[in-house]
Amino acid sequence: MMKSLFSLGCLLAVMTQSSTALTSPSTMSLLGTKRAVTVRGGSSAPMAPDDATEAPDANATSTAVDQQQNLGPNATPPGPLRSLFPKFPWYRIPNMLTYLRCLSIPAFVVLFYQPDRHVATSVVFALASFTDYLDGYLARRWDIASPFGAFLDPVADKLMVSTSLILLAGRYGAEVAVPTCIILARELAVSALREWMAQRGKRDSVKVGMQGKVKTAATMMSLTILLLVPFGNTVSELSRLYQPGLVLLYLCAVVTITSGSVYFRAAAPELLGKGN
Repeated sequence: MMKSLFSLGCLLAVMTQSSTALTSPSTMSLLGTKRAVTVRGGSSAPMAPDDATEAPDANATSTAVDQQQNLGPNATPPGPLRSLFPKFPWYRIPNMLTYLRCLSIPAFVVLFYQPDRHVATSVVFALASFTDYLDGYLARRWDIASPFGAFLDPVADKLMVSTSLILLAGRYGAEVAVPTCIILARELAVSALREWMAQRGKRDSVKVGMQGKVKTAATMMSLTILLLVPFGNTVSELSRLYQPGLVLLYLCAVVTITSGSVYFRAAAPELLGKGN
């Protein structure tokens, strides 16, 4: 009986010492810093700290904002305005600028026939011409395109330029009528050529080139100058701009011919029946 009691006392002493060792501060610290999870195959891997978080990806944030604004995947990162107004429909601005360019046509026609409104007429035409550059720039920067915008943009340019040429030809007579006829004839011919090439699936071979862009910019500049010249009995320093504007318009007619010939040379194999 005494031996059994002695054995039981020894067992209780050993269990008490083991419990004290496991609950000591040093042992708890060691267990806390080297926590491990058992994985398949018997190996263990350290667990990540509980407060570990992933840093946000700037590119992913920019892409999410662009998708929210219906911009293309290659759009530039949001600037101050786009970041300040993330819900604004920025993708509609290029088309809105094209609409404004169309609406400017009746505006400068009315101003053209008002006395002493030559400055206002020229300013309206110049601002409308600038939107031609701006809408294309924004469309490329934001990587957006729409079928209707691709159709309306060149139509708006041609309507605006042809209207101004006809107005000035009626005011100044043959001096402006001659380059007007050349420019308008070229526009009609190239437009018909592009339509015909599109039907044959070769429209890309006659797409707008650098000469065509230079021609459009120079023509708009010459028309802005000529619209700035007063007409009638009004005499001012702006009257001196007539001759430089007229010279520039004739240069535009020359560039119009050369740029148009580039398109016809590119389409020559199809026109002559030698295309694939």
